[in-house]
Amino acid sequence: MRHLFPSRRSGSAAATLALLIATALSGCATTGESASGDPIEPANRPVFEFNQGLDHQVVRPVAEGYEAQVPAPVRSCVRNVFSNLGDIFTSVNQLLQGEPGKAVSDISRFGVNTTVGVLGCFDPASSMGLAKHKRDFGETLALWGVPPGPYVVLPLLGPSTVRDAFGLVPGWFFDPTNYVAGPAALALKGTQTVSARSSNLKASDLIDSAALDPYLFTRDAFLAHRLDQIYDGHPPIADADSARPDVN
Repeated sequence: MRHLFPSRRSGSAAATLALLIATALSGCATTGESASGDPIEPANRPVFEFNQGLDHQVVRPVAEGYEAQVPAPVRSCVRNVFSNLGDIFTSVNQLLQGEPGKAVSDISRFGVNTTVGVLGCFDPASSMGLAKHKRDFGETLALWGVPPGPYVVLPLLGPSTVRDAFGLVPGWFFDPTNYVAGPAALALKGTQTVSARSSNLKASDLIDSAALDPYLFTRDAFLAHRLDQIYDGHPPIADADSARPDVN
């Protein structure tokens, strides 16, 4: 089934923003009608509104303060440390997806950046030819032939599908930060959340300014971007069309 991934290419923030803009300008899914690809929209919308309210009232203001007060090199270091931890689970998924060579590369990258790169603050592994990848268990399930199921909005976690939601479970066990207890755990998770949110401030500004319906915009952008990730930028046309819910 390796034909599912014609090539392995890492995504970029610019590509993600371009995808979001293209989705908004396409005019799709902005009528407010229920979509056949989103059968639980009535349940999803209240969760989406809750997440949006929490973000606007708490998470975003903290992230804006973090970006304003913390120097860029420090923010970059924090972001890199958490990203470095993700290489562990990426390596596991490379094995599950039949890519042992890339699994070895990813775990080697983690070892180099954790030691020489000071817990991942710096990235000497890339200069050594150990490329950065990002693989999750949702992608692995897709490779194994598991269908995505309906679109679902998870409390606090945001857009997903039923398949990706199940894929979060093994990811939790492979995240070292989940094994920290007490006040340190709250501090660690809080820092991770604020760091990730500060990296997406401009993207959320685009959504707020471009979307007639933020829920539909976010849904369609997520599904399109997720399909792009699963097929590594080469989704079959039929699948790309089917990923967009039918809204007339």
